[in-house]
Amino acid sequence: MSKPLIAIPGRMSPEATGHRTPVTSCGQNYIDAVHRAGGLPILIPPTDDRSVIDATIARCDGMLLIGGGDVSPAKYGATEWARLYGVNELVDDFEIASLHQAMEREIPVLAVCRGQQVLNVALGGTLVQHLKLTPDHRDTMHGVQVVTGSRLALAMGTTDPLIHSLHHQAIEKVAPGLVVVGTHQDGTIEAVEHTGPTWIVAVQWHPEDTAHDDPSQQGLFNTLVSHAS
Repeated sequence: MSKPLIAIPGRMSPEATGHRTPVTSCGQNYIDAVHRAGGLPILIPPTDDRSVIDATIARCDGMLLIGGGDVSPAKYGATEWARLYGVNELVDDFEIASLHQAMEREIPVLAVCRGQQVLNVALGGTLVQHLKLTPDHRDTMHGVQVVTGSRLALAMGTTDPLIHSLHHQAIEKVAPGLVVVGTHQDGTIEAVEHTGPTWIVAVQWHPEDTAHDDPSQQGLFNTLVSHAS
């Protein structure tokens, strides 16, 4: 049985060691987690050519939306009021188009950190541009309360995971079609999932960072690949 192909919309970087031109990249932790789950990660270079996006995703069986810079407030009808990082509207449009194509094809999606924010914005939600309690979420380990019986809880095998948090933005208004399934004790939305039949789960934390020795975090990637199969 062939391994499922997991599309990973990539990041743009102006430079990288060993390259003399701009590069498309993805963190190795994501790749390793997909490999451990039995999937084959396929890195998709950012593009504004919708036909290329559609043709690439048509060959894939699942999608992983990874972390990265902030989504442009223009994408959710807002103006910038906080200090933002790594905004790139080409990448925003690319990821939103990629996600819509994945949903049209009804392939499973796991969205991580920025990926959760992209999912929410793509479906009509809004974001908190800067959390007042950022220190509680910036490169820390903390607990999350997960809804019993949710797709997230079933994938992780727990309702109180310990997670690695690294973000300064979060979901504000939840998009239609999404439901909150994970929260921090301060009220920050930590996880959502789609109410439709396709497995679409999003988390605000970084499961790839601890998945190598935490079965609950690896379970997210395992479940993605299982549904992609």
